[in-house]
Amino acid sequence: LFEIGRRYFRAEDGSSDERSTLAIVLAGEKAPRDWQAGKAQAFTAYDAKALVETLLSAAGADASKLMVMGDAGAHYHPGQSATLRLGPKNVLAAFGALHPATQKALGLKGAVMAAEIYLDAVPVRKSADPMRSAYAPPALQAVSRDFAFVVDDCIAAADLIKAVRGADKASIVDVRLFDRFTGEHVGEGKVSLAIEVTLQPQDKSFGEEDLKAISDRIIASATKLGAVLRG
Repeated sequence: LFEIGRRYFRAEDGSSDERSTLAIVLAGEKAPRDWQAGKAQAFTAYDAKALVETLLSAAGADASKLMVMGDAGAHYHPGQSATLRLGPKNVLAAFGALHPATQKALGLKGAVMAAEIYLDAVPVRKSADPMRSAYAPPALQAVSRDFAFVVDDCIAAADLIKAVRGADKASIVDVRLFDRFTGEHVGEGKVSLAIEVTLQPQDKSFGEEDLKAISDRIIASATKLGAVLRG
């Protein structure tokens, strides 16, 4: 369910303010029961996050610059929610699971996710032309490389992904977390984050030296966060 309208806020000084807001609710079954997956799957906070990121990207926000920070609001579950921001103060959206008390007050059962996008906070497109440019698939095949880094468990996966993206903006077109592992082999207070990095050559295919140079830059960027490449 979704709705776009004016939402009224009360500021700390007691005055009221209104913002144009897109509100979204995800409830029910994300996927029905299946002979492979088994039980029906419910929506999670990650589904709400993915939807918000897709909509913000379509609206013109640079997804690679979005920061994931907490404090989504009292009606969200504190451990399963966050905000997306461009800078520490510019909150573009909030997302996550509803707080159990909110669900109980509304008589809602089962997992319920919600999201809010504050439309007035989304940056205006630099181009006045609302049309998307024609799709031109790259002539050369993309290459993917996997990395596993051990980091302190207080480090958000989004921070690692952002650091890796910035290692080579010309070649790295996507970074995706595909595994998270904790246990005695990693160490107390540590977590292993495995990421898949997609590299897109431009004028010529990557050689082994090119791939090594990019890999070295990725590892160096991750190291600045205190990450250690897992052997």
